[in-house]
This record gives sequence, structure tokens and C-alpha cells, in this order.
Amino acid sequence: MTVPGKELLFLALGGSGEIGMNANLYGCDGKWIMLDLGVTFGTHDYPGIDIIMPDLEFIEDRKKDLLGIVLTHGHEDHIGALPYLAAELGVPLYANRFTAGLIAGKLIEEGLEKQVKVHVVDIDAKFQLGPFGIRFLPLAHSILEMSAAVIDTPYGRVFHTGDWKLDDDPVLGTPSSASALTKLGDEGIDVLVGDSTNAFNPEASGSEGGLFDGLLTAVDAAKGRVIVTTFASNAARLKTLGEVAKATGRTLCVAGRSLDRILGVARSVGYLKDFPPTVDFDEAMRLPRNKVMVIATGGQGEPRAALARMAADGHQIKLELGDTVVFSSKQIPGNEVAIGRIMNQLAAKGVLTVTEKQAHIHVSGHPGQPELAALYGWLRPKLVVPVHGEIRHMHE
Repeated sequence: MTVPGKELLFLALGGSGEIGMNANLYGCDGKWIMLDLGVTFGTHDYPGIDIIMPDLEFIEDRKKDLLGIVLTHGHEDHIGALPYLAAELGVPLYANRFTAGLIAGKLIEEGLEKQVKVHVVDIDAKFQLGPFGIRFLPLAHSILEMSAAVIDTPYGRVFHTGDWKLDDDPVLGTPSSASALTKLGDEGIDVLVGDSTNAFNPEASGSEGGLFDGLLTAVDAAKGRVIVTTFASNAARLKTLGEVAKATGRTLCVAGRSLDRILGVARSVGYLKDFPPTVDFDEAMRLPRNKVMVIATGGQGEPRAALARMAADGHQIKLELGDTVVFSSKQIPGNEVAIGRIMNQLAAKGVLTVTEKQAHIHVSGHPGQPELAALYGWLRPKLVVPVHGEIRHMHE
């Protein structure tokens, strides 16, 4: 059996050679810690399969030496497997307020809130797990409170980025500055284990704060009812959409359980306090069509999400000739057919669709090449280990 000796080991159980299902182990002095425990979603390669989880057999055989699971942020590919696998591992979780709030909801749904201990720590917390010193550093991403982890061990220091981008105007939150990251680099980084998702993108990801004008123009030009679909977890985008609704004189309605969950947890930890009041579906349908805006789930073509049901006339919100659907999102590879099917249904109704190809209404949450170069320049690691990407992304 592999037992870490006087050395620093890294073992990716998921999220390397693939996008999603992140589960990473660090080992030294006979002990292990895990960073993130997520899922990936089924594709046409796995018919009838909704989610796929990492194979934890390696660490399950050594769980007596596992000290805890440290969560960088609350996206499903980083926390989605916790309700199914964390109780079996029997170790505490460590997460910031927003991420812990999302995890708590998942554990309650599965009746595990008393079986899995969650330690809520600050977004810039420092804590010790056996031989591992953990320090969180906030970075920008497409979800609230993403924390990179600096891992200090007797055998080297690791900067584990989690998912990140550079953004001078993230709308919500305050990411670590270039000077703070440069200072950390001055202290010395032995290994950077980092996000490679957008390694092929020669341009920077763009700022979340730069989307208001494009979204305002798209909504303001609409003559009828407006549906905006975006990634539910992006609270900063929800804040911007709330401001767009106010600016265009439209009453807001929210359609989708995941949106309700994100709004609830964000408000519970102090965000989105000025988000406009919303109306239910019946009230939204009673309002004049040019006086309502609906934020809906389903921009990736998910068949049970709100937008798919609207397109198929299976939702209380009805769409008709002259209405507009704004896709404030990017097509995730593999979802093209599902998204195209919904767009065809909308086109058959005479509904106009607006995507990022027609207007500046979306930015990525992952770093392009200029951002990767900037971070590497600030931190100056001795070694870089790309993760969170397919083989082609990691090699790039």
C-alpha cells in the first residue's frame, strides 16, 4: 500500500485529462488531504447517465490517513460528489461561507447534515491539517468566493489555483491583487497546480463588470417578453441582470431551482441584498409582455430545465411570436445538439434568440493565455502541473 513518506505527493483522482469531476490528493508524512470532490455530467457517450463521480478506491483503502477535504469553491464539478461520497470517507470538510452554504443544502437533501462535519472558514483563512498548512487566497471566477489554496508542507509549497480568472471588476467580491500574488511569489512557490480549461484562448477572459451595456442593449431592444438564461451559479451575473431589469423597467421573475438556491445562499451570507423583488409565474404572465424579464435555467439545453420546458410549452411561462431569449452563456462542448434543438423550437415560435456571437453578453470564468502568463509571472513557480482540462489543454 502506498503511504506517503518524507516527500510531497500529488495524485489526481479526477479532473486531469478531463473537464469536471475534480478530486485531488496531496500526501506527505503518512497523511493525505483532498482538494475538491466533484462530479461530471453524462453525455451521449453514457446514455441514461446523469452524473459521473470519481473512483475513490485508492483513498477509500487509506481513509484512516485522510485528514479532511478542502473545497476551493461551490461549482458542481468541485462539490457535487460530496452528498454521495463524503460520509463514507468520514472526514471533515473545510469551506468558505458561500461554498459551505451550498454544501449544507446538499447534505440536508440527502439527510447527511449530522453525519458530515463542515468547518466554515474565512475566504482568506489559514488552518493546519496535520503536516499540511493551508492558506486560502480569493481569486475571481464565475461563482462567489473562489479560494485558491496555498499548501505548505515540510517538502515544498504548492499553489493550487482551483478555477480562476483575472478580473479588475468582478461585480461581487474582491480577488487577490497582483501585488499580493507577487509577494507570495517572492516567498517562493515550488509547484503551481492550475486550471488549463482555456489554455487555447489567446485572449483574456474579459471582465464580468463589462457586460452591463451589452445585456442592457439586448433587453432594451426586445419588444415582447424577455427570457435571459445564464449559469445559475454566477451570482455576479444575476446582480447585473437585476440592474438591467431595473434600467429597462421590467419586473423580474426567476425560473429554476438552482437559481433559487444560489440567490438564497448568496443573500444568507451578505450578497445580493439589493436584488430586485421578483414575481411568481402567474403574475409574470399577467404583466404586459414588454414589462417582464425572466431569468431562467437551461442555457446548456438541459431537458428538464426551465428554458427547455418553455420551448416545449411545458412551463407556466409561455413564449410566443415577438419574444426574445438571451443566452448569456457559452455553449459547453458536447451540448451543441441539445442547445440547437431548443433554439429550433424557439425559432418555430417566432422567438428571437441572442447569443454571445451577436452581442457582448458573456465572459468566461477561466483564464486565457495572457492571464496564465501573468499569474506564472507573479508567482514564478519552479514547476507547473496543469489540471482541470483534457489532455490537449494540459499539454498546451
